Amino acid sequence: MDDEVGRTVETSEPDEDATNDVDADFTRAVGQRLRAIRQAQGLSLAEVEQRSAGRWSASAVGAYERGFRTLSLPRLKALADFYRVPVGVLLGEPAPLPGTPERHKIVLDLEALTRIDPSAPIRRFVQSIIEARGDFNGRVLSLRHDDLKALCTLVGGDIPTGVAQLRSWGVMIDGPEIPADSTGFF
Repeated sequence: MDDEVGRTVETSEPDEDATNDVDADFTRAVGQRLRAIRQAQGLSLAEVEQRSAGRWSASAVGAYERGFRTLSLPRLKALADFYRVPVGVLLGEPAPLPGTPERHKIVLDLEALTRIDPSAPIRRFVQSIIEARGDFNGRVLSLRHDDLKALCTLVGGDIPTGVAQLRSWGVMIDGPEIPADSTGFF
């Protein structure tokens, strides 16, 4: 801002252009995360519109993804719920560091898991794994050894008994056989 004699005077007001740039960058970043989650779930924009019964039009979601439209917080929450991801993921909260590579995998069918009582400890535990990893593909979840041990404790005690229970519920996708002595597994 200039004073009466034309000198530039510092003000404590924020630079509106800089604020708009930050807002635009944030909106684009949220849009990129929206697109990544939609694509990870294997959905086209048209499928989002169809599965949401028109609540989310393909053109609106596309505009959000490109950063052309800004989501209000209630709409951001509703879209996060639609994709079954925490709002923090869309806002860019840091993801946990990746673990060590696995030698064998136990894979859970997340669609089949929805048939189990939502208040069951297994459902809450699996959801906590999904959120901790930021793994929102919505179809399957590979369990790490420590996850498997904890999950089997919840559903049956030891690993072979827990795996048998998971199989009986139909939530395990065919994978390696679990030896009676699970110390050599993984």
